[in-house]
Amino acid sequence: MFIAAEWKDFAVLDTGNGEKLERWGDYTLARPDPQTIWPPALKKDLWLQADARYLRSDRGGGHWDFRRKLPEEWTVSYRDLRFFVRPTGFKHTGLFPEQAVNWDWMRSLAQTRESPTVLNLFGYTGGATVACAASGAHVTHVDAAKGMVQWAKRNRELCGLPEDRFRFIVEDAMAFVQRELRRGRRYDAVLMDPPSYGRGPSGEIWKLENELYPLVSACAGLLSDRPLFFLINSYTTGFQPAVLSNILRKTVQARFGGVIDAQEVALPVESGGVLPCGASGRWTA
Repeated sequence: MFIAAEWKDFAVLDTGNGEKLERWGDYTLARPDPQTIWPPALKKDLWLQADARYLRSDRGGGHWDFRRKLPEEWTVSYRDLRFFVRPTGFKHTGLFPEQAVNWDWMRSLAQTRESPTVLNLFGYTGGATVACAASGAHVTHVDAAKGMVQWAKRNRELCGLPEDRFRFIVEDAMAFVQRELRRGRRYDAVLMDPPSYGRGPSGEIWKLENELYPLVSACAGLLSDRPLFFLINSYTTGFQPAVLSNILRKTVQARFGGVIDAQEVALPVESGGVLPCGASGRWTA
């Protein structure tokens, strides 16, 4: 199990009854998490003291219930990195803290080579992008949502990283990969954090079970002659680590050899246990 246990500005305080209680810097948030089917360890009054709680609607979606007024956004730090976070309308905050365990892994590999090139697909707000760039990599960040790319650019500025290490692209992931293949462009590393379901900027429909294998196979063709790593993240129920391992074995490992390590990803919980947060499949040369 890959556990992101090195946070200082973030913590999962407790879990249970379909929710998780988290500390984001100076503020505490209670958010839904359907996997936490056990009772909480902390007393109810501690949960009620959360600064904000996301409440789901019976008609879909939901809204934030604020116990006190919070800033529109604030920052949290991880090691030498800084990120803007805020409560969004979809319960997210703009950061997946469990991915810090993968940031550390990628940084350790990026540091072994001068200015490696990295492709980050479904880059979201750029957590992995700035982590790799902070270790000297040149990162191409691709996401279909213009607002997320703008957020990633602001995180780049917040971290004080040079603009020339980044290329930000608003485009459908597969369309971008196919164009890069035609151009003959190559990357030393590829990572992706695909959604279970989504739409591209021109209405393209994405379903993970239909699209993931063709995308990974195409991306294997983008790797340079001396690739460093390949990372697949999955939050989709039913996509166990073995699924990611098999995909990497049939695509990347079949071309380059190397080692695959696929495991669950989790966050430690201060009241006890761990919070499961999907799975990651890692390939290294």
